[in-house]
Amino acid sequence: MLTLERYKMILDILSERDAASVTELAVMIGTSESTIRRDLIALDKEGRLRKVYGGATAINHTQGASEDEVTVRDVMMSQEKELIAEYAAGLINHDDFIYIDSGTTTSRLIDHIGNTNATFVTNGIIHAQKLLSKGLKAYMIGGKIKAVTASVVGAEGIRNLGKFNFTKSFLGTNGIDITAGFTTPDSEEALMKAKAIEKSFAVFVLADHSKFRKVYPVSFAELKMCCIVTDQLPYGGFSDKTIIREVTT
Repeated sequence: MLTLERYKMILDILSERDAASVTELAVMIGTSESTIRRDLIALDKEGRLRKVYGGATAINHTQGASEDEVTVRDVMMSQEKELIAEYAAGLINHDDFIYIDSGTTTSRLIDHIGNTNATFVTNGIIHAQKLLSKGLKAYMIGGKIKAVTASVVGAEGIRNLGKFNFTKSFLGTNGIDITAGFTTPDSEEALMKAKAIEKSFAVFVLADHSKFRKVYPVSFAELKMCCIVTDQLPYGGFSDKTIIREVTT
């Protein structure tokens, strides 16, 4: 097999899986581990992948600042979001005082909340409607409305959020990266999330596996500051940085 053919196969595998070990790549491509190690060194020097101990990870370049409408994002990774949301709902205790961030996975979380004496605060317009329809005790953060995400953001929203002290917060994110941490395209969204983390005893970021190794323009927290609930445990050292709870069927 030609070297360039191996390079392409390695990069194709990483584009699908985000990360792979030397052993896995050798088996999948049908060559020796020593050959794979040399290939990884060469591709790392070219900036086409990131070589890590025992294997390699894909390089995901910074994403743009644009966001899909909430109705578009809601149908993406639907099954994975349901699994994550159901698990997260089980973390709610009767005496909790909870913040629920805007987002499609956090919205599904509300669908799985049963009868509880917990109190909820949210900046999501759809979230507030769902909480109301379920007869749950809830408060809506006031402030500037962001139409794309159907959420409240801005200085007034941050001031309102700062008045509370939460036992738990459930947040969404656009990207998760080892270096950049949790990221989002919008600075106002980032400030709201950062304030919620500051005012919470425990923070859970609900994110399907497609969010890993993506970087958006604005970071709102380091990985160590939040527990991640996801459907697929990522490769590449994420578990060394924070607690990750993998939810499977």
